[in-house]
Amino acid sequence: MKRGIFISFEGPDGSGKSTQIRLLTEYCKEKGLEAVTVREPGGTAISEKIREIILDKKNSEMSPVAEALLYAASRAQLVEQIIRPALEEGKMVLSDRFMDSSIAYQGYGRGLGDGVRIINEFAVRDLQPDLTFFLDLDPVKGKQRVLKEGEPDRLESEAMTFHRAVYEGYKKLSLIYPQRFVTVDADRPVGEIASDIREAFDRYVLERA
Repeated sequence: MKRGIFISFEGPDGSGKSTQIRLLTEYCKEKGLEAVTVREPGGTAISEKIREIILDKKNSEMSPVAEALLYAASRAQLVEQIIRPALEEGKMVLSDRFMDSSIAYQGYGRGLGDGVRIINEFAVRDLQPDLTFFLDLDPVKGKQRVLKEGEPDRLESEAMTFHRAVYEGYKKLSLIYPQRFVTVDADRPVGEIASDIREAFDRYVLERA
């Protein structure tokens, strides 16, 4: 059986990743493709408990290193329990964030540097997405969207200087990994964004076939 396809969605908070994953999942079903969707941090019972710790605004004393390690631990469990088995069964996996998020948020945003990549490569045993959709949205607009949706979590509540550093981190990652990063302008109507994602998805699947 051919290995499945692993696709991640990345971008600043409020960029619309969850919506676009839902729409691409529906598109996969229309094409007869079985897609497993996961979110980070979370996706398993253990990972969801770690998510609660990471995002709880009461945990304001959490150190950047502890934060990075918790994300890596959550991701390790998700890969072991859900993602790798699904790929080995030939299924499509659509992930709301993956390792690039840690590099952007903790590596660039928290200033931890390349150590974040190293601990995450160990956590996922070198598993990388085949395709990454980067939903490109100015963090100021992203934060405005988040505030409209309800109470922001611990990470969403960080100062704009942090979110700007995260955004610049993503832009650098898109240049480092041009072979798998597809940058999509997320400051447009949902339908237009979804159309660009479907087009890139079809192109990738066709080339892979």
